[in-house]
Amino acid sequence: MSEPGIKLDAGDKLILEQLARIEGMLHTSLSSGPSLGGPISPATSNTASEDYQAKRLSSIGATGAGTLPLNGLGTWSANISTMPKTHTTPALHLLQWPVIKDLVSRPCDPQVLLQREMAREPLDLRQYQALDFSNLNAYAQAFFERVNVWYAIVNPYTWWQYYRTAASQNLQSGAESCAVLLVLALGEAAHSGVSISLLPSGQRPPGMSFFAAAWTMLPSLMVSNEVIIAQVYNLAAAYLLYLVRPLEAWSLLCTASMKQQLLLSSQNTVPLKQKELLERVYWNTLLIESDLLAELDLPHSGIVQFEEIMRLPRSFPYDVTIAGPDEELPGDDDLWYFLAEIALRRLLNRVSHLIYTHKRSATFSIASLEPVVAELDYQLTQWYEGLPISVKFPRERTPAASQVQTVLRLRYFACRTIIYRPYIQAVLSDPTLAHDLSVQESCQKCLEACLRQLETLSEHHEGHLPYLWQGALSLMSQSLLLMGATLNPALKQLLPSDLQMTAIFAEVVAELGRLAHLAPSLDLCAQIVKEAEEKRRLLSPNSEQGNVI
Repeated sequence: MSEPGIKLDAGDKLILEQLARIEGMLHTSLSSGPSLGGPISPATSNTASEDYQAKRLSSIGATGAGTLPLNGLGTWSANISTMPKTHTTPALHLLQWPVIKDLVSRPCDPQVLLQREMAREPLDLRQYQALDFSNLNAYAQAFFERVNVWYAIVNPYTWWQYYRTAASQNLQSGAESCAVLLVLALGEAAHSGVSISLLPSGQRPPGMSFFAAAWTMLPSLMVSNEVIIAQVYNLAAAYLLYLVRPLEAWSLLCTASMKQQLLLSSQNTVPLKQKELLERVYWNTLLIESDLLAELDLPHSGIVQFEEIMRLPRSFPYDVTIAGPDEELPGDDDLWYFLAEIALRRLLNRVSHLIYTHKRSATFSIASLEPVVAELDYQLTQWYEGLPISVKFPRERTPAASQVQTVLRLRYFACRTIIYRPYIQAVLSDPTLAHDLSVQESCQKCLEACLRQLETLSEHHEGHLPYLWQGALSLMSQSLLLMGATLNPALKQLLPSDLQMTAIFAEVVAELGRLAHLAPSLDLCAQIVKEAEEKRRLLSPNSEQGNVI
């Protein structure tokens, strides 16, 4: 595959250029902290631009010794393509909305999910089975086909080189041994083909033995600052996300983040052959951290300070001399999903900045909301139109062609939901606003996007390995919003019938009940949605009015 980053680079640049039209709206609401090499304009903060990257590096070099400052945990210039430090995007903020807050009796501070995870029993890895390498090739192939497509973090062309180095150390020491064990852990999880939520009670998750062996090596690797160490910590975080351990995953990401900040602050110390891997590891760290920060009030690691000078990933170079004569490549270097997710995550972060920062959401009126929402919706459309055919999903109610398309479609509708969500809040606060046809239209777009995420819950299992925890919180968020809408006469007219909505909510309650045992935070989500639905049915008039969206 030749240079898959080029198309999306151009698309990302277009998105950022369009954002310049509303830069003035941000001027009074975003803090003007110190920036690297001068103020940053959204119109020029295009990480895909080689010219801009050269310009920034030149500017940095002119100010000192050619290094970027190490700002520590979370001090950097304002960049609206990164997750804001304070925002109201998380699902539990819906419980502060009119109507919705009456559905749940318990007080739910937005930080309660984090508090639940902090009080969680630590993962017990003291007892695990002996390692079985009889399916090594199958697990490696499953990793590159079903895991690396999400993370794009391991070079398939150097896999056997990693393995030979690890084998020479009996897979008991060294970064390569740890990386191989983590690839096999994730590969076994993918090879099983079953979501962890569907495993029988008491059964050890697939890959746990490999992960436990790798876990014992992580402390010895912490003192090193090589690129492969950051890669290893990212792989370990990915497996912890599979286990639905978001807080532990974040802890490892912070370690990976600090090592990358050291490397990026003095890039001349990074060997040329490792620069592409460093870029992949960087974007992985930023994406996963952004996903976690979208729902949990965690400290920011500070890695975002490099986002504006970081090139988007390109294909790993293929070196025929690396692979042995009898060694078949375990898979392809497929970048399309990874690039699409980078662009979408940056858009989601811009949504959080423009709509969900506390400073803005407190004063947003419909008049000030409309141009911002229109611009963000335009950017989302441009993102979709720029997708290559292999990952371009149908927006209609037709089956997607692949697992990747299914996940991207869910992510697309999640983004569309939060873009239009303020209109639902506005109507719940002031029902008379629903008389405005443009407000009605925006509400309908939001409600439709919510429904599209709940209509076929089995689709969420397609992304169970990287996104199970985030997906469950999304189910809660969309359900609470729709429940509130069913209790508002104007919004109710935009929804399917009571019978259909009740059936949808019953499926969500059952699904979250199946996930509850995986994490204390998900157990709370299941309880909240179950109680909210019970209260909603008590408050809802027995009416079969409604439309099919």
